[in-house]
Amino acid sequence: MTDTVFTPFTAGKIKMANRIVMAPLTRNRADDETGEVNDLHVEYYRQRATAGLLITEATNISPEGKGYIQTPGIFTNGQVAAWKKVTDAVHAEGGKIVVQLWHVGRISHTSIQPNNEPPVAPSAIGAGVKTFTKNGFEETSVPRALGTEELTRVIEDYAHATRCAKEAGFDGVEVHGANGYLLDQFMKDGANKRTDRYGGSVANRTRLLFEVLDAVIAAWDAEHVGLRLSPFANANGVSDSDPLATFTPVFERLNEYKLAYLHVVEGQTGGARDGEFEKLRALYKGTYMGNNGYDKALANKRLADGVDLVAVGRPFIANPDLVLRWHQDAPLNAGDQSTYYGGGAKGYTDYPTL
Repeated sequence: MTDTVFTPFTAGKIKMANRIVMAPLTRNRADDETGEVNDLHVEYYRQRATAGLLITEATNISPEGKGYIQTPGIFTNGQVAAWKKVTDAVHAEGGKIVVQLWHVGRISHTSIQPNNEPPVAPSAIGAGVKTFTKNGFEETSVPRALGTEELTRVIEDYAHATRCAKEAGFDGVEVHGANGYLLDQFMKDGANKRTDRYGGSVANRTRLLFEVLDAVIAAWDAEHVGLRLSPFANANGVSDSDPLATFTPVFERLNEYKLAYLHVVEGQTGGARDGEFEKLRALYKGTYMGNNGYDKALANKRLADGVDLVAVGRPFIANPDLVLRWHQDAPLNAGDQSTYYGGGAKGYTDYPTL
């Protein structure tokens, strides 16, 4: 089988050396007070710059959007300056990097929210999952429902974060619409019981996603914007009674947007590759990035089947030179799961290369 995975590709305005994308990986090593990344992040991303594209760890668009301790932000001048060191380092290695824009919605805890207020969500329904706080993993707090008039502010937060990303030297942004976070909560009917224009019908539940995309594109342009979706995943307690019916019009309408790429979790996040994601794939005519359980063999197979890019997550944690290892069919380092969330250099920037 041809190693298509190593061929160059251009997504929107982003020219990549190969089709291997480092998926976003939350690692909880930013300053918890300022939300700023540090020199460890500079080295971590620099080490992995041989990927065709790096997608940063999910990055908060506002204080309200934060759901886990020690996660970075992209909404203050200090955060912009800190990320600029990362983008400069990646570019010096010839790499490309986009920042994933994140609002967690109800996947948060009052101890993490401004003034210890409840997190926000489409409806006041608890997620029934845990999040990472200063006390370790704790049950998420019951959220309050966002008022209709508040959504204008949320949309502007996405636009502001996009302008900050551009200033920080990123090659683009990825809107996080997956894995049970705010935009996914609005789209899936298990979490959204609203009766205003953002609830009920599929068109209403998906309205916020498209309003966010419109704002982000206006702040930059479509060719520097990607979107991540997880139509069939029930991550973080979300569910939908008919995912195919919900996401079919989404994929069809996204063709009008001419995004840099659409990044799709194929099945359960980090789990089974199930659900009718191939039916949705067939609807989308733009650049498509597949994600979930990809190794080199699956990557080449899926690329031969018409996928454009492959996103790889956990293998990049322990293998900063994953592209070279795939190229040489070399064995992979095993990851130390005890260092995945929080800590310092150990298990972050100290994995051996070939």
